[in-house]
Amino acid sequence: MTIRWTYAFIDRPARLAPVAEEFWTAVTDTRLSPRRGEFVTLLPADGADPCVKVQGVGSGPGGAHLDFAVDDVDGFIASARRAGTRTVARHEGWAVLRSPAGQLFCAVPWHGESVRPPVVRGSRLDQVCVDVPPSSYDAEVAFWSGLPAGWSSRPGSLPEFHVVEPPPGGPVRVLLQRLGTEQPLTAHLDVACADIAATRAAHERLGATVVSHGAHWSVLRDPAGGTYCLTGRDPGTGGLPTPA
Repeated sequence: MTIRWTYAFIDRPARLAPVAEEFWTAVTDTRLSPRRGEFVTLLPADGADPCVKVQGVGSGPGGAHLDFAVDDVDGFIASARRAGTRTVARHEGWAVLRSPAGQLFCAVPWHGESVRPPVVRGSRLDQVCVDVPPSSYDAEVAFWSGLPAGWSSRPGSLPEFHVVEPPPGGPVRVLLQRLGTEQPLTAHLDVACADIAATRAAHERLGATVVSHGAHWSVLRDPAGGTYCLTGRDPGTGGLPTPA
């Protein structure tokens, strides 16, 4: 079943959702759509289609999840169930599903989205990273590799990473990260940056705080308390930068 478009959801506690909305519209150079229930869409300029939403959640610290926009929601659900998913909730025209290790995602109708938002000041929010406990990692890699028809699946730059990405032009890809210890599965957002230091400084001016640094990434916390990563990937392609 072909996935036509993908949305990354920024899930934050409902009482802090306005704070998250202000921050993420600033860093993505977008504006807010009218509110629909518990979520809003971040609308890019220049005729591009949106691919990021902010959702207020009732409990817990929040995190991230994916919405897959498809032609046939029922057909996608049937295909996903064969791959190992479980249905959490059915709604009129869409459904909430769960991966074998517990990552929530949604199947929603496609409304013709096709134009990817541009790179903004050298960065692009383009990845949902699913942090998977070691005991579930192989099964989760197999599940996500087999779920989206036409997507590529390959090992990442380090042994603990696996990349599942859409065809060229797709707005959001999936990174699976094997955790070092057994702990509950979580998910966070990744922002591809041409210059991590410059992007980090810009995000700090908007209220983010630095949690830690790695060799090619920085972990930050947004003003609503959610963690996310700035990664040294090409914001145009999502891949590692080509050596000079």
